[in-house]
Amino acid sequence: FRFLLGNLDDFKDEEILPYSEMPELEKYILHKLSIIDAKVKDDYRKYDLKSVFQNLLNFSNLDLSSFYFDIRKDSLYCDSPKSLSRRATRTVLDILFNYLVSWFSPILCFTAEEVMKSRFPDNNKSVHELYFSETNPEWTNEILFSKWEKIRSVRKVVTGAIELERKEKRIGSSLEAFPTVFISSKEYFEIFNDINLAEIFITSQADLKEGDGPSDAFRLDEMEMVSVKCNLSIGGKCNRSWKILPEVGTDPDYPDLSIRDANVMREISG
Repeated sequence: FRFLLGNLDDFKDEEILPYSEMPELEKYILHKLSIIDAKVKDDYRKYDLKSVFQNLLNFSNLDLSSFYFDIRKDSLYCDSPKSLSRRATRTVLDILFNYLVSWFSPILCFTAEEVMKSRFPDNNKSVHELYFSETNPEWTNEILFSKWEKIRSVRKVVTGAIELERKEKRIGSSLEAFPTVFISSKEYFEIFNDINLAEIFITSQADLKEGDGPSDAFRLDEMEMVSVKCNLSIGGKCNRSWKILPEVGTDPDYPDLSIRDANVMREISG
């Protein structure tokens, strides 16, 4: 809730991005939200509060905090306020806020009330007077959901390889890593054709190759078709996004920033 409140500060209706214009990641999260919504409502009807709490805890920790929020931090903190990615993210955060505060209100009674008052101090209605929202049927997209579940399974291997590098003190943050991902499955390989690898893996750079990786590459038993070799990112470190890129230093106005960040700073400074 702290993350949501901080990143929804000054959010206005004109910033809302239509579903049709959203990136796939946002559509995936909205599909996931629809699944959780159906489970939570059904469990509340049955008074199965243990199941409600477990589903909400897993959704908050696994799908949001360690996946969606983690990936979209860069867009929230560094993209232009006018960018589609940032607008899409804030639109989805607003939707998530409304559902989460309602879902949790019977369990975290006082916290939910405080969260609602923090965001809407002029609203005199208690969170406990609100009804659960109905999900938009447009959010259901089984094909996209299946695709992103596969992407997440590959990402799990990359994350494991990066964590091993950190454990061995070869890198500090994931932005210092340059993973090369080998995928022997044609189906899985083709999924990544239109995906920004570095964005999803939370690295500065990334590469994808079809086929089996070298014998010393990192692997997980449950994903034998994926292997990862980690090298160090190449280039200078952007002082705004902390990404390590060869382009850092090429902008004469902002020699310590990447091209993206330099353009955003120009926009902000007018």
